[in-house]
Amino acid sequence: MPYKETWFGRYYEDFEVGDVYRSSIGRTITEADNVWMTLLTMNTNQSHFNDHYAETTPFGKPIVNSGVTLAIVLGMSVIDTSQKAFANLGWDRIKLTYPVMVGDTLYVESQVLDKRESKSRPYGGIVKVRTRGLNQDGKTVLVYERSIFIYKRTATQDKGYWPEPDVPIEELGV
Repeated sequence: MPYKETWFGRYYEDFEVGDVYRSSIGRTITEADNVWMTLLTMNTNQSHFNDHYAETTPFGKPIVNSGVTLAIVLGMSVIDTSQKAFANLGWDRIKLTYPVMVGDTLYVESQVLDKRESKSRPYGGIVKVRTRGLNQDGKTVLVYERSIFIYKRTATQDKGYWPEPDVPIEELGV
């Protein structure tokens, strides 16, 4: 049976300096996202989880934990930038430029800043991107640069991990 390979991220050869990739979906931040991540990371700043306290701040209501914003923006960028990555090599120039509140919807775009072949690992290269998160009003809420080791198309490391089924799908008879 001919299996069709799913498109799942870019290889090193697919990146071109100057290209901009926009997320195909948005993600609305929920109260659960904010409170769970805030408590999970033991961030005790009450402006993230105490409505009464947050009323006394300049925002007048809880602000989303910046760790939540960074994690979601990063995650949303993976399909376009690092799905075929071996490793993240570093983040630089992280800036939180506009507050995120529960109910905001985030969108992500990444621009390729640089790329070079790896000197020590011939099966990949290093790609540097600038990623930003925007809210539903087009305000930039976060921006950072990230360096990523990306596999080349000929790399064997990211292939052959799908298990061979014990029974072909067409024989299941459901």
